[in-house]
Amino acid sequence: MKRLPLQSRTLALLAAVIPLLALFVYVGLRSGPLAPVAVTVVQVESRAITPALFGIGTVDARYTYKIGPTVAGRVKRLDVHVGDRVKAGQVLGEMDPVDLDDRVRSQESAFKRAQATLREAMARQAYAETQARRYEQLFAVRSTSEEIVTTKRQELQIADASLSGVRDDLARARSDRDALLAQRSNLRLIAPVDGVVAVRDADPGTTIVAGQSVVEVIDPKSLWINVRFDQISASGLAADLPARIALRSRSGQLLKGHMLRVEPKADAVTEETLTKVIFDNPPVPLPPVGELAEVTVDLPVLPTNPVIPNAAVRRDGDKAGVWQIVDGDLHFAPIKLGASDLDGRVQVREGLKDGDRVVVYSEKALGTRSRIHVVEHIPGVSP
Repeated sequence: MKRLPLQSRTLALLAAVIPLLALFVYVGLRSGPLAPVAVTVVQVESRAITPALFGIGTVDARYTYKIGPTVAGRVKRLDVHVGDRVKAGQVLGEMDPVDLDDRVRSQESAFKRAQATLREAMARQAYAETQARRYEQLFAVRSTSEEIVTTKRQELQIADASLSGVRDDLARARSDRDALLAQRSNLRLIAPVDGVVAVRDADPGTTIVAGQSVVEVIDPKSLWINVRFDQISASGLAADLPARIALRSRSGQLLKGHMLRVEPKADAVTEETLTKVIFDNPPVPLPPVGELAEVTVDLPVLPTNPVIPNAAVRRDGDKAGVWQIVDGDLHFAPIKLGASDLDGRVQVREGLKDGDRVVVYSEKALGTRSRIHVVEHIPGVSP
């Protein structure tokens, strides 16, 4: 009679424990460590992609003109400031000539004296030539002596020699005058091209040595960007490829350009390929030299191949693969990758075909024994 209450208590306990155990198993299979892993899936499709390369560069000027004196001196005046636009042939400033103007005037006077001496020597030579010819005619009719004729010929020779010497003196005076005028002209700082003043290295009163720059002028049409690309992804870079340029100071604005050239010498330290990219139309206002720029170069369109998101690729050492869903089960499929674009798509050369389903994102790491649950979006993961 006592066993009946015991069985009743046991049955009551089992009735309470079994639902709890079932609930625990259910929770463990649905939300615990044994629960299916939430994954997002994409279907492989064949399409053509346009690969692109992204690089960082700095704005620079292809042609920079450093303007300064050819001899040491002091800056007398400077009429331009940084940012001013100048025209070819415009006088930007002038060096102090000190005593050069006096020396030019003195040499001009010496040149004029040499010209007067030349005219006098030419007159003496013409007179001596006339006299020599006249006495030769008189000697032909025996109206004068041979001695006088010889004397006149000697006078003509002396006049010719004197004229030659005076001409040499005049040429030397002209050269000295022209040299001083050229030296005086070099004291003017003249813009060689239409451009913009980029640097002003001196102010009036500053002493400048020969060859030192006073003003730097850049040609705005020669602006380009020194861009660096990772050598691993630089295959296919070539001249004339279209480029999109985003200047750091103009966020959200894309400027059109194209590749001018790929430098024959790369950077061995940073393992980067050096290139030059130019604007199709110079931006207005001009960006400052040295400004950072982001450059995207569009490579030629590739033939159609199976394409998957780059996020779907998993790597095991040097091998690449994807988690492929076959009949509801996970299967790791090794693949051989091709080119990729900046939109996150990559070509698959081997290992997949159109229509295959592969995992893009997963809630946690997957394995061949993992149970999965396909969802539209995993919370906390960017689509």
